[in-house]
Amino acid sequence: MDALAVEGVWRYYGDYPALRDIHLTTEPGTCLALIGRNGAGKTTLLRTIAGFARPMKGKVLILGREPRDPETRRDIGFLGHGIALYEELSALENLMLFARLYGIADPRGRALEWLEKTGLERVRDGLVREFSRGMRQRLAVGRAFLHEPQVLLLDEPFTALDDRAIAVLQRLLREARERGRTMILSTHQLREALELASHVALLNRGRVAFHGACTAEMVADPGLVYARYGEG
Repeated sequence: MDALAVEGVWRYYGDYPALRDIHLTTEPGTCLALIGRNGAGKTTLLRTIAGFARPMKGKVLILGREPRDPETRRDIGFLGHGIALYEELSALENLMLFARLYGIADPRGRALEWLEKTGLERVRDGLVREFSRGMRQRLAVGRAFLHEPQVLLLDEPFTALDDRAIAVLQRLLREARERGRTMILSTHQLREALELASHVALLNRGRVAFHGACTAEMVADPGLVYARYGEG
């Protein structure tokens, strides 16, 4: 069974087709770098895969199920542009709340584990509204990972992160790949993404211009895919 199957997906904004007949499949354990210029459709595709937007034609399946299926939701971790935390709750309360929503047996224990992994255990009782942006970012990373999802969807995950948050995220992504998790990263940060990726998909004006294995040649020259397939 494919971890992800995108089958003939179209998505319009008014009359404009932001996604045009997208076909993509990824096997379990794949790390797919989803790249493309601004406006290519990366965020729209990732949000459609996550179930936040519905395809107007075609369908998306994650582990053989619809993205909005409750069972599927428990298998997805999403990290997007918005930090999406509760400002008036503490760091510990935030992660405990999400752990309960995901049906984790020991919400407090799991929350404490991820506060330690993200370097926030010393401020676990601090209110999120008092945190620096970097601390909030690390807490959002912990929220995306704490239910140990099978599929991680990351929209520009390195953008606007401080150095410590980048280091935390890179470590967690490497560990997730080693454990066989499936990851899809929509990003402009080509070098960071290609060092993690097993596969690459390039979007150009809402279409898949290239989809294939990430090669050593691509890692050595991150602009190579754009040069060969980007602006035809």
